[in-house]
Amino acid sequence: MTTPEANLPTPPRVEHRDSTREHHGDVVVDPFEWLRDKDDPAVRAHLEAENAYAEAVTADLQPLRDAVFEEIRSRTQETDLSVPVASGPWWYYSRSFEGKQYSVECRTARVEGAPRPMPAPDVPIEGEQVLLDANAEADGHEFFSLGALTVSPDHQWLAYAVDTEGDERFSLRVKDLRTGELVDTAVDRIGYGCVFSLDGRFVFYTRVDETWRPHQVWRHEVGAPTEDDVLVHQEDDERFWMGVGSSRDDRWIMIGLGSKTTSEVRLLDAGDPTGEFRVVAPRREGVEYDVEPAGDRLLIVHNADSIDSDLAWAPIDATSADQWQPMMRSQPGERFQGIDAFDDVAVLSLRREGLTALRVIQRAPGEPSGFGEHHDLRFDEPVYSVGLGDNPESATTRLQVVFESLVTPKTVFDYDVTTRGFELLKRQPVLGGYDPAQYEQRREWATAADGTRIPMSLVFPVGSQPDGSHPGLLSAYGSYEISSDPYFSVARLSLLERGFVYAIAHVRGGGEMGRSWYDNGKLASKTNTFTDFVTCAAHLVDSGWVAPDRLVAEGGSAGGLLIGAAVNLAPERFRAVHAAVPFVDALTTILDPSLPLTVVEWEEWGNPLEDAEVYAYMKSYSPYENVRDAAYPAVLATTSLNDTRVFFTEPAKWVARLREHTTSDPAQRPVLLRTEMVAGHGGKSGRYDAWRQVAWEWAFLLDQAGARDKVAGKVPGKISSD
Repeated sequence: MTTPEANLPTPPRVEHRDSTREHHGDVVVDPFEWLRDKDDPAVRAHLEAENAYAEAVTADLQPLRDAVFEEIRSRTQETDLSVPVASGPWWYYSRSFEGKQYSVECRTARVEGAPRPMPAPDVPIEGEQVLLDANAEADGHEFFSLGALTVSPDHQWLAYAVDTEGDERFSLRVKDLRTGELVDTAVDRIGYGCVFSLDGRFVFYTRVDETWRPHQVWRHEVGAPTEDDVLVHQEDDERFWMGVGSSRDDRWIMIGLGSKTTSEVRLLDAGDPTGEFRVVAPRREGVEYDVEPAGDRLLIVHNADSIDSDLAWAPIDATSADQWQPMMRSQPGERFQGIDAFDDVAVLSLRREGLTALRVIQRAPGEPSGFGEHHDLRFDEPVYSVGLGDNPESATTRLQVVFESLVTPKTVFDYDVTTRGFELLKRQPVLGGYDPAQYEQRREWATAADGTRIPMSLVFPVGSQPDGSHPGLLSAYGSYEISSDPYFSVARLSLLERGFVYAIAHVRGGGEMGRSWYDNGKLASKTNTFTDFVTCAAHLVDSGWVAPDRLVAEGGSAGGLLIGAAVNLAPERFRAVHAAVPFVDALTTILDPSLPLTVVEWEEWGNPLEDAEVYAYMKSYSPYENVRDAAYPAVLATTSLNDTRVFFTEPAKWVARLREHTTSDPAQRPVLLRTEMVAGHGGKSGRYDAWRQVAWEWAFLLDQAGARDKVAGKVPGKISSD
């Protein structure tokens, strides 16, 4: 930091109010647990004081923050139009407008034989109808988020759900698209998602319990009072979450139930909304399956016989796993993840060689499964992400496929399953002179202490040499089998233009390398996640890609746990870290089943309430429990007051303890806490506010890495926005 030590502001003093925790004979005195009640004036005053301190310490970074924000804004085509998608008699699409925080959802009539409308972003489409202007909905609110946005099968009703606090409890709204009238606002405090019955008369939605777990599905008649709503399913097993949706052909309403290891799917004929849901296959401990209706049969991805899952088919009226028939087995190095069915093909989403992939399976009416030959889509970049886009209709031979990489902006193709040809529909515009040839991406491998090779995805300015001089940012997640796949980022260009090597560590606990990759980074193997990350940090430095005193790191939520654990293990490896909404007081949280997410998380972390070994193991790595006297890197912890997933309490306690133990000079390596007072787990909601938040965070990291200024000669040339 450039703040003179003599003028360094004094950090807030956190009062010690000891509380005692005792489990399995272990007594822990926690001086900061009182920082939990967000309605306590003393807690709010402390968070405000921390915000003021963070602003004061970084006041000299305001010009850099403004510069990064302007770089993001100037590279973004602020007035833009998504690729219109055909559904029934309409083309549906989203618009964004310069100066507006949120998108506008629109549609226009679909004329038989007429091509897809693809006007310039600032050109109106004839007959355009605005379905929902989120800017109008958000007016007067500091935060706004949509938890559902769905049109009825007859295209006459729009259901959407709004959250204006950040606590992910939504209010349901139903709009008559023929008149524009809001006809129903009766249902409040629902979970994510909702679905219409086939006739549009009913809406099915989920409710959450006191621990924020979606545990009920209700049926609501549009326009009726909530007192008339009918509970159609309740899940009493506290390990299970649920969601509600519909099949691509709108024929089926689907309830998906799942713990971390077990799942169950229930179907209801959407034309019989007051009927009974049917279980496709009763849950079996340890068996996970997904169901895709495909005309007269079901396609099922399941792990009953293979750790990396297989593909099966079953009769449309199946009620038991005994009716599942093998269709395709995963091969070594493959991980089947999901299936989408269309009239002429099915598309299998899978992982292969650590990357996402798509496999197109042709219909074959003479085969028992109804499907025959298949082919994989191929791409020639070393690291990338690919997946199906928005494909609401089953009667199509052209599929929307979305591709991006660390250097290629998000690109939408039409893929013709008959000719196997791609048609470019839209590539994310990047204004201000972006040329992908100015950057290089590559796959690197670090070797863990147990011999496991850990993949990393790197991007950096072309011509950069591993000479030990570059600043670098290392990011990772590493939990829940969630993969940190390569993606394009306009904001990241602000780092690359300042000479950064940007690296994503695909550590164990994620799903990049298959199910065993996840299993070897959870429960009693969780510390592999943290040691893998430190190994990757060491590799970047030892191989010369990053200077030893210029490496910074970033991770959020469970990735924030990773950051906290890594700086306890090897504080000397990092110049600075950003831990976003970090799960850093993991043991305290997982010991309290009354808190959101705790019980459903026991299959991820273990149950320390009942198992003394799990308790001891979690205590050995939980960041808050293991802060020690050491020269910690500079730390920025960011959180949100209304976050229901990771309470603000965790980073508040962690920062207080870090300050008491770090031996680093606070003038050079400060420990900061920044709280959004009206936001949730994802931080700020509007795009301009989100850009300013990123600019604030990255200015801190840029400064610590000694990379405030752009590197001469690295400003790239222009590229068409297609």
